Amino acid sequence: MPTDQAELSSDQVLRRDIPWETYMTTKLITGTGLQLLRRYDKKPENYKAQLLDDDGPAYIHVFVSILRDIFKEETVEYVLALIDEMLSANPKRARQFHDKSLTDEDTYEPFLRLLWKGNWFIQEKSCKILSLIVSGRPKSQDSALANGASNSAKKITTINDVLKGQVEWLCTQLRNPSHPIRGIPSAINCLATLLKEPVVRSSFVQADGVKLLIPLISPASTQQSIQLLYETCLCVWLLSYYEPAIEYLATSRLLPRLIEVVKGSTKEKVVRVVILTLKNLLHKGTFGAQMVPLGLPQLVQNLKGQAWSDEDLLESLNQLEEGLKDNIKQLSSFDKYKQEVLLGHLDWSPMHKDPIFWRDNITNFEEHDFQILRVLITILDTSSDPRTLGVACYDLSQFVQYHPAGRIIVTDLKAKERVMKLMNHENAEVTKNALLCIQRLFLGAKYASFLQP
Repeated sequence: MPTDQAELSSDQVLRRDIPWETYMTTKLITGTGLQLLRRYDKKPENYKAQLLDDDGPAYIHVFVSILRDIFKEETVEYVLALIDEMLSANPKRARQFHDKSLTDEDTYEPFLRLLWKGNWFIQEKSCKILSLIVSGRPKSQDSALANGASNSAKKITTINDVLKGQVEWLCTQLRNPSHPIRGIPSAINCLATLLKEPVVRSSFVQADGVKLLIPLISPASTQQSIQLLYETCLCVWLLSYYEPAIEYLATSRLLPRLIEVVKGSTKEKVVRVVILTLKNLLHKGTFGAQMVPLGLPQLVQNLKGQAWSDEDLLESLNQLEEGLKDNIKQLSSFDKYKQEVLLGHLDWSPMHKDPIFWRDNITNFEEHDFQILRVLITILDTSSDPRTLGVACYDLSQFVQYHPAGRIIVTDLKAKERVMKLMNHENAEVTKNALLCIQRLFLGAKYASFLQP
């Protein structure tokens, strides 16, 4: 993309002189349109504001007509800059796009088309304007369109067309941004506005967009990256109200990332939106059980000790703390163990060395064709964390000791070869527990109880 297009600013564009008279001569704008433009163009801000207050829909009609009928890039950029200026000064003016006098005007179509046809300046402005117009619509309009109410015989772009088109463009930007620096932040900014719409949540999930957000959730330092992080977390918070999105979020590395963000963030708005998200997810699926091994209860306590100005944040922290306590009470010791193994981060929590835990729960390991045992063995291949490897070897040795057929099952699952490789590990804790496991495998349950770690 040429730099001059990519780096254009609204101020630069608005300094241009557009030959409106020429467009009237060629019948691309009407005489009335020319009059309105002469009264408005290059005038002081307060004068333009008064014109928009008195006759806003007429100006919108002129602007949209130009975008529909005129394809000269400089003119399209200029009109988009005018609309952007008008909405930035007062976002409530977006409502004027839905005025009754514009019922037969397809106000959405030019912006939706320009998302794909224009250079970066045109795409970015079209997306921003379209998001504001969509958010400013009266909700009664949706039901009217759903019932086919329209005074016009021609096809009008519906709100569903717009929302689905925007989601497609936003996902394209997140995968392959048109602008190397502003593409993703612009897409996330619009998405944070649009995800309040049920249709957008549904389309975004169907477009496999949820996974595109996860890599953007990481501790931020610069002001720009903090804003991007905040708006991404805002998107995830909005998605946490939508069940199909929660299923996608559950299979991602969302929780560890959110917790890392809270640990590393001093920005109150970022902490608030993450805590609200965690509070929403607490009782959904296995999220609550995953939060405990990730150290969230302790983190919440630490956060409560900090001086926050936002009372809602303190209330949310208290609610999250209570919810976590209830969750811990409800979880059986095997549920906790299972979540720890599934997360792949093992630590020396008391249950690993508790004989009662192993005696009471040894048959639970048989569930789903020894699923947890298989994951435990997979950890030996995949983890690079010495603590996790040491605990995994120890737990396998415990399984051999407490399960009547433990030695045979572990051998059949090809665990012996994996453990033997770890006997040469550079970490002493790993080698010690790998040796214990191999000894118990060779000796069997009869003599295994004599071996102590």
